[in-house]
Amino acid sequence: MSKRLTNILVPLISILLGIIVGAIVMAISGFSPVDGYIALWNGVFGNTYNIGETIRQITPYVFAGLAVAFAFRTGLFNIGVEGQLMVGWLAAAYVGYAFDLPKIVHIPLALLAAAVAGGLWAFIPGLLKAKLQVHEVIVTIMMNYIALHVVNATIATLSDGEKTEKIHETASLRSPFLESITDYSRLHWGFIIAILAVIIMWFILEKTTRGYELKSVGFNQHASEYAGMNVSKNIILAMVISGIFAGLGGAMEALGTFGNISKMTAFTGIGFDGIAVALLGANQPFGVLLGAMLFGSLKNGGLNMPNEAGIPVEIVSIVIALIIFFVASGYIIRVALERISKKKKEEK
Repeated sequence: MSKRLTNILVPLISILLGIIVGAIVMAISGFSPVDGYIALWNGVFGNTYNIGETIRQITPYVFAGLAVAFAFRTGLFNIGVEGQLMVGWLAAAYVGYAFDLPKIVHIPLALLAAAVAGGLWAFIPGLLKAKLQVHEVIVTIMMNYIALHVVNATIATLSDGEKTEKIHETASLRSPFLESITDYSRLHWGFIIAILAVIIMWFILEKTTRGYELKSVGFNQHASEYAGMNVSKNIILAMVISGIFAGLGGAMEALGTFGNISKMTAFTGIGFDGIAVALLGANQPFGVLLGAMLFGSLKNGGLNMPNEAGIPVEIVSIVIALIIFFVASGYIIRVALERISKKKKEEK
């Protein structure tokens, strides 16, 4: 079995297993799996409003998946995407309401602020990894909590209430045109930026010398250093770029979906789901786009299951979690496929 075919089969089998086990859970709980999945489908594609909301939900998952995938491709495990996304969200929201600028300047500036904030938040674990060999998993996990409380404290300082002011119209990614053709959903122009981000990541990794160096350092630091590459610099740069993608994911929420940022009692979950999105997409940019489409569809379509099929939110969460579980277990499926293929060759 070719590697390309295996890469295609693994995520498909993962999704199928998740759907089957999810159906079993619904049946055991006394609910109809058929009605449940029909409701899920309708929640995604049932009407133009749901389609618009699904695309809107997919957008931040694209950035979260790209952030995790970029780190993976360069030999790093960035679990801090959640925190980087939150500081990017805050930065974009602040620039969005604190400055009064022309639209052609305001939107790029807000996006730049989010990218810089996410990049700087990722710079810290990158620096500690490069200079002191502190494992990035530990640092990024802890920095998620720091980000949560720093963001909440900053919101309290910037506003009298539980959320910041609304951003100016000149900083908004919202579109009357997109809203009108999707029955006034919250669809915004961020999905175009997400597609551009996918292309940019592909170009960096596959078409540039710097991208080759970043991947080389990820494969083997000692060989890369022997070849004359600056390992420390590339580790830091890889984390910063990963953080930039995450920060831009936060900007999509600030400038598109909500128009501000509110105090958070818990994590958004987008950054953590980005890990599964990256795994489902085999850490490939266009694969991440497909993975984000699945997760965004599940999240948005799942909201319709309690209303249409009477399935409790808890069961919906279990079904979605099962699909994520099997996606994350893709390595086991890959090994199984390789053994089956090897056994068939031996029999011949």
